[in-house]
Amino acid sequence: MKEFIYNEMMVHVPLCTHKEPKNVLIISSNAAGFVAEVSKYMDDISCEVISADMNLLREVADDAFDVVISELENDAAVLAHINRVLKEDGLVVTKNPSLDEADENKKIMQILGKYATVVMPYNLGDSSTALLASKVYHPTADIILQRADLLDGLEFYNSDVHPAAFAMGNNVRKEYLGIIKN
Repeated sequence: MKEFIYNEMMVHVPLCTHKEPKNVLIISSNAAGFVAEVSKYMDDISCEVISADMNLLREVADDAFDVVISELENDAAVLAHINRVLKEDGLVVTKNPSLDEADENKKIMQILGKYATVVMPYNLGDSSTALLASKVYHPTADIILQRADLLDGLEFYNSDVHPAAFAMGNNVRKEYLGIIKN
């Protein structure tokens, strides 16, 4: 997959879903592409970056971020800390194992479901997926179309790609019935 597609889908899906993202935390050992995408917003969005290290996540302040973009390996402790640093209306996007790995995914989605009202996988532009978990906002119902359409310098993401990324086949719907929260 072309890296620009991955970066755009990991950044713009959450930033065009959250009503007013002001504080973004990026957890990645290779965050330059994400930071470049966040910088395309004219809004005053502050962006903090930490390396993909659980110990660094432990040091992040509570209730400090509207959006978290994470490349950490997901487990109960990581997801609990991400929830801790998110504001009341926050959302997280995290890398996801292939949807074919149903047992691992269900475990991750069930943990996220303890913290979020919406937990949905989405396509990153190829066969790989990410998970979006939101405490308030729904990624297809609450997309900020004006924000999505006014972004300059994008090569892949747009307001049509955004909701289409959440379309899943019946096989996925059946496999994850009761686990995906939408």
